Amino acid sequence: MAREQFQTLTEPMFYILLALREECCGVDIMERVTLLSHGRVRIGPGTLYTMLQKFEANNVISQTRFSGRQKWYIVTETGRRMLEEEIDRLKTMLLDANAFREV
Repeated sequence: MAREQFQTLTEPMFYILLALREECCGVDIMERVTLLSHGRVRIGPGTLYTMLQKFEANNVISQTRFSGRQKWYIVTETGRRMLEEEIDRLKTMLLDANAFREV
């Protein structure tokens, strides 16, 4: 199952899924990741296309259309659940860290 393979998401994985809440192609994904992360995370084509293949093979994203070499993708329901679980995990970690700082 996809969740076991992607138990926790790396920053690039997280931002790719976040970007794919709306259909887009590879170049758009790279631009959105940079925009969503305020320039902190930049994804090159090698990393992006490797992750897209893994995500697609695990039904985390699906290809919606293609034109020549350009392909468009969108996150699936499985991918949405993974993203929400990761957001919840990160919120919990932040709460733990904030409680620690207050002590």
